[in-house]
Amino acid sequence: MANNVFPTKGNLIATKKSLSLANLGFDLLDRKRNILIREMMLMLEKAKSLHGEIEETYKHAYQALERANITLGVIEHTANATGLETGVEISYRSVMGVDIPEVTLHSTTTDEQYGFFTANSQFDIAYLSFNRAKELTVLLAEVENAVYRLTDAIKKTQRRANALKNINIPRFTATVKFISDALEEKEREEFSRLKVIRRTKDKTDA
Repeated sequence: MANNVFPTKGNLIATKKSLSLANLGFDLLDRKRNILIREMMLMLEKAKSLHGEIEETYKHAYQALERANITLGVIEHTANATGLETGVEISYRSVMGVDIPEVTLHSTTTDEQYGFFTANSQFDIAYLSFNRAKELTVLLAEVENAVYRLTDAIKKTQRRANALKNINIPRFTATVKFISDALEEKEREEFSRLKVIRRTKDKTDA
């Protein structure tokens, strides 16, 4: 690029401005990347915790369900009476321009879905455990989706920052040096020419 730019003061000012903007852009992208990384690390810790809690919750739920089947017989009919969940809502919040999902559960099921004569305490434990697992799964879906979006945004931000750091900034820096050196050389030539003209004039006057 430097060799294709005519070395004028106007081009020097314009290129310095472009260099300044490129440096500013890199700084902003670097800050954005760091903020996104911190947010992603928090989400990863949360996801790890949720995975452990969900695993433990499902373990208790299936153990209770097994005991309920043993004490009540096959309880498929009672289990089917608990209904389907349809109260999941998704909204978004912005983190440095990245849309992060927020999943909210407004449960559409009720606690009075089966009678006392068709269930027992083990079935209650299983029902409550699976209900808790449902709530945790909603949270995990929110967190894992956020991690995916943040990871994608971090990669894009890194690519843009690398382009500025490794391509644009060095190119503008080289162009500024080329124009500055050319203008300085031109000034030296002009100064030498003026000296020659002055000496010639002095000899003529003498």
